[in-house]
Amino acid sequence: MTTKTRNILIITGSLVAGMLLGWLFFGGSDDAEVHDHSAEAGQETIWTCSMHPQIRSAEPGKCPICGMDLIPLESGDVTGNPEAVQMTEYAMKLANIQTQTVGNGSGERELRLNGKVTVDERIAYTQSTHVPGRIERLMVNFTGEEVKRGQALAVVYSPELITAQEELLQAYAIRSSQPELFEAAKQKLRNWRIGENQINRILESGKATDRFTITADVGGIVTEKLVELGDYVERGMPLYQIADLSKMWVLFDLYERTIGLVEKGDKVEFTVASIPGDTFEGTIDFIDPLLNQQTRVATARVEISNKEDRLKPGMFVTGVVNTSGAVDASGITIPRSAVLWTGKRSVVYINEGTAANPSFVMREVVLGQSLGDTYEVLEGLAAGEEIVVNGTFTVDAAAQLAGKPSMMNPAVVASGIKQEDVRQYLQNNSIDFKEEASEEFQKQLNRVVTVYLQLKDALVEEKEEESVNLTGKLQEAVEATEASALIGEAKAFWEEKQKFLLQHTEVGMEAENIKAQRENFIYISEALIKTVATFGIGEGSIYVDYCPMANSDKGAYWLSQEAEIRNPYYGDAMLKCGEIVEQLN
Repeated sequence: MTTKTRNILIITGSLVAGMLLGWLFFGGSDDAEVHDHSAEAGQETIWTCSMHPQIRSAEPGKCPICGMDLIPLESGDVTGNPEAVQMTEYAMKLANIQTQTVGNGSGERELRLNGKVTVDERIAYTQSTHVPGRIERLMVNFTGEEVKRGQALAVVYSPELITAQEELLQAYAIRSSQPELFEAAKQKLRNWRIGENQINRILESGKATDRFTITADVGGIVTEKLVELGDYVERGMPLYQIADLSKMWVLFDLYERTIGLVEKGDKVEFTVASIPGDTFEGTIDFIDPLLNQQTRVATARVEISNKEDRLKPGMFVTGVVNTSGAVDASGITIPRSAVLWTGKRSVVYINEGTAANPSFVMREVVLGQSLGDTYEVLEGLAAGEEIVVNGTFTVDAAAQLAGKPSMMNPAVVASGIKQEDVRQYLQNNSIDFKEEASEEFQKQLNRVVTVYLQLKDALVEEKEEESVNLTGKLQEAVEATEASALIGEAKAFWEEKQKFLLQHTEVGMEAENIKAQRENFIYISEALIKTVATFGIGEGSIYVDYCPMANSDKGAYWLSQEAEIRNPYYGDAMLKCGEIVEQLN
């Protein structure tokens, strides 16, 4: 092949490849162009608030809650939530992140239980001796031996029995003159379980028997041997434990969190490790009303037929019960894999975006009963919401790296007010709800400020325990400040701040040390500063102080009743660090 021919082939191939790619990218371009242009022409800019993403407006302006300027909602950000973790559909597939729409409970869930096989107490029997004496011979010498009713078990040498027989023979000799004495002598032997036939043999022979044979009162398996050869026994002393193993009990453990899930009549399927491949079935016929104080468990009982002698006492079993009364049909249930735990907190990730533009936000939930592979959700989720059920740790890791609310960052979880916005808020506050605040609301808000100032002083003096107690009192004061006294935007504003403050007072009460309390105090202060600036404080004035070195050199604010700077974030280390940036009247 000549060079000229080779060049012609290369050029021809390039043209064909170019035409093919052009068709792939621009094929049907006339229709596509018309569609795309019309879509672009129809697009409108949506304006939102960076602090309150629920606000949507077709025109620029100010947020009705905080007064900040609205910003354009990015096309790729379908939620506008600054706390959301944005992902692409491709990234979700790459990380194997799967979501599921939350639905109502079906009212029936599988619950796994552990238990063991035991003897049916109703057909267990204690074989005792009715004759005092010494064990001369044992016919049943080991546990597990089968005995039949009337079978000889042991021979007892009994001096007392010899004396009683001699009394019988003497009374027999004078029975015509002393019939009552003769009857009393026979009754004494009857009380020792000596039958009429044996009594008649004694009378016929005219001799007392010095040894007595003890026979089995019931048939079954010897589950325990209680005497040895040569033992002295008293009347009524137990010799053997005998049980009928044709029927058995299976006792399942019910821990406190699962007691309410199981009811009498529930069907149970269980397996035994020593009988692989076989499944047994039964019905719960009894639930122990008492909790064992040592093990903290109650028991659910299943009666099972064991005529083939396959089940042995003491075998461990694993059962599955369909908890018919476990969850109300309107309840919310989610897979275990969707939940992350840290301490007392349980969190899930919600997809607030779309399939093409996922946007995940962490949310705390309150869990109810554990139902096998699912959990009942009491608070925090609603039917129809979409949650992450696979790859939850991956989403959480992405949130941590992006500085978003995450499992290990509870302070960020509750925060919705960024630090840098406080000064701007104070200087350009366009919201004034002082007229809307009733006298009663002002009194309640003043109570919140009073407790807050006490908490600030405790942090200044590094009183850790007192700070925790005052944080609890602050939470009570915030909770008692009722939004019902407000209307319209003023009510919405306080409800948002109240929720924020309640979240952070909860975090403050769980703080491990004074450092964590001070870090959390940053968020409490920011919310309360905005609240006081908006509603006022009734009478007098209050100062807004600022320390540029607090919060890892990002700066932090706090409220103070005195003009003197006393820094709650550093205490004695830098007590005077800070400045007054505003005076609120």
